[in-house]
Amino acid sequence: MSWGTELWDQYDNLSIHTNKGIEVLDKYANFLRDRVVIETEYAGKLRRLVKNYQPKKKEEEDNEFTSRQAFRNLLKEVGDLAGQREVVSESLQQQIIQGVTLLSKTLREERKKCLNDGTMLQQALSAQLSSLERAKRNYDKAYRDSEKAVENYKKADMDFNLSRAEVERYKNIMTSKIQQSDDAKNEYANQLQKTNNLQQQHYGILLPAVFNRLQELDEKRTRGIREFIIGAADVESSVAPIIARCMEGIVKAGESINETEDSLKVIERYQSGFTPPTDIPFEDLSKMDPSAVPQSNYSSVPYNHLTIKSGTLTAAKLKKARGGILNSIFGSNKNSLTADGQKEDFSDLPPNQQRKKLQAKIAELQHKVDQETNTRDGLMKMKIVYEANSSLGNPMTVEGQLNESEHELEKLKVNLKKYQGFLDKANQLQVANNSPQSNRNQLQNGHRTSRHSNGSASADDHHDGDDQPDDAGSLSSSSASPESGLGTSHTSLPGSGQGSANENAAGEETTYETEVELLQPLGTCRALYPFEATSEGSIPMNEGEELQVIENDQGDGWTRVRRANNSNGWDEGFVPTSYIECTLFA
Repeated sequence: MSWGTELWDQYDNLSIHTNKGIEVLDKYANFLRDRVVIETEYAGKLRRLVKNYQPKKKEEEDNEFTSRQAFRNLLKEVGDLAGQREVVSESLQQQIIQGVTLLSKTLREERKKCLNDGTMLQQALSAQLSSLERAKRNYDKAYRDSEKAVENYKKADMDFNLSRAEVERYKNIMTSKIQQSDDAKNEYANQLQKTNNLQQQHYGILLPAVFNRLQELDEKRTRGIREFIIGAADVESSVAPIIARCMEGIVKAGESINETEDSLKVIERYQSGFTPPTDIPFEDLSKMDPSAVPQSNYSSVPYNHLTIKSGTLTAAKLKKARGGILNSIFGSNKNSLTADGQKEDFSDLPPNQQRKKLQAKIAELQHKVDQETNTRDGLMKMKIVYEANSSLGNPMTVEGQLNESEHELEKLKVNLKKYQGFLDKANQLQVANNSPQSNRNQLQNGHRTSRHSNGSASADDHHDGDDQPDDAGSLSSSSASPESGLGTSHTSLPGSGQGSANENAAGEETTYETEVELLQPLGTCRALYPFEATSEGSIPMNEGEELQVIENDQGDGWTRVRRANNSNGWDEGFVPTSYIECTLFA
C-alpha cells in the first residue's frame, strides 16, 4: 500500500504529517544535545570531585592503611567512570547528533522539493479546470444565443410585414450564432478532454509519484530515528563492560579493607618502645624520717624558708643555665630541622618511630646512591668510549657531568653514613634505656654522675675550672671568696654539684647549707614520659612522677621544675615541656 493510491486526496494532511515528523527528529536531536551537556557536566563534576578528595601531600603517610588505600582506589575508579561518561558524550556528539542533524537537513530539502512539485501539479490542474470552466461558460452562452437567433429568425419568417431583406438578415444572424455555438461546443469538448486526461494523469501518475516520494521520505525519517536510538544505546553498551569493571574495582577496593591489618599498622606507627611504668613502691611512713617530705605531696610543705644544699639560683645563672641546656642540645649537636619540622635525627620521636624513620631515610639514601652510582658508571663508560674513538664524541663534554656526579655521590654517601650513625646511636640508646624507670643516672659536662641520698653528685673525673669562669658560668653555682674562707664551690642543684680539684683529689666533700627564700610554685606537673638528663641544668624524671613547676616555658621548650629529695632538700632543674602535663594554680 502506498500513499499515492490510498491518500490521493490528502495532499495537505501529508504535508503537515511530514513536517511534524521532521520536527520530531529535530526534537530528538535537541534531546541528545542536552544529554551530551549533562554527560559532559557529570564527567567534569566527577573529575573535580575526585581531585578535591585526592589525599594531600601531608596525608601520604596514612596511605599505608588499607582503608586509605581502598579510598584512593575508589577515587581512581570514579575517575575512570568519569572518563567513560566523557566517551559517551563524545560518541553521541560525533556519531549520533551529527547524523541526526544531517538527516534532518536532507529530509527538509527533499520534502520542500516534493511539495514544490506537488504545488506545480495542483496549479496545472487548477489552470486546466479553469479553462474547462471558461469553455463551458462560452459554450453555454453561445448555445443560448444560437437558440435565440433561431427563434428570432422563425418569428421574422412568419412576419409578413417584414421585408425579405430583414428576414435574410435574421437568417444570417441565426447562422452565425449557430456556428459560434458549434465552435464553443467543440472548444468545450476539447477542454473537457484535456481536463480529463490531465486529471487522470494528475491523480493516477503525477501526484501519486509525489506522495510516494513523501512516503519514502517519512519512512527514511522513521528508520533513521530507530537507527539513532539503537546507536545511542550501542554507545552506552560499548562502555558498559568498562563501567562494570570499574564497579568490580570499587567492590574489590572495599573488600581489600582489613581492620586487623590496619590495627597492626597503627601499633607499628605509634608504638614508642618504652616499657610500662613499674609498680609504685609502698612507703612505710613509720620507718621514714618524720621531717622528710613525701615526694608527691606538696600541699603540706611550707614555702617560706627551707634549707637548700649549696646555695640558690640567681637570675643571671638561671639565664645561663637555660641557654646552656639549649646550646648543649641544639648548639653542640647542630641538629637542624627537616622540612616537616622534625629533627634531622628524629630524636624528638619515640625510639621505635625514630628507628623506623631512620631506616626509611637510609633506604631512600641507599637507593639514591645506587642510582647515582649507575649514572657515574655510565658516564665513565661513555668517556672511555669517546677516548677510544673521538669520532663518537668529545670526552671533555662528559668530564663536567662526571665531576658533578662524583660530587653528588660523595654528598649522598656522607649523608648515608651520617644517618647510619644516627641509627646506630638510636639502637644503642634503646639497649641502654630498656628500662628507663630504673635508670636514674645522668651525664653532666661529658662525665656520668650518680645521685646520692643527700642530693650531691660524685664525679668520675674532676672538672676544669674554665667550665665555670664566673657568676654565670654554671647553673647557679655559689663561688667561694677569700673573705668567706670557703675554698670550694657547689652547684645549687643536688646531683650537679662539683668540688675543687684538691678536694676531689683528697676524697673530701663539703656541703654548705644556706638559708634562702624558696620560690613559690606556679603549679604542679606530671611526667608523661621518662626523661634522662643528659645536659647541664636538667634533671631526670620517671613516667608518672609529680613535680612542682617554678618557672613556665619561656618559648625554648623547657620548663623549670623541682622536687623534694630524700635529704629534706630540693632538686631543681629543667625538663622538656612536651614530656610533662602541667596543672597551674589559679
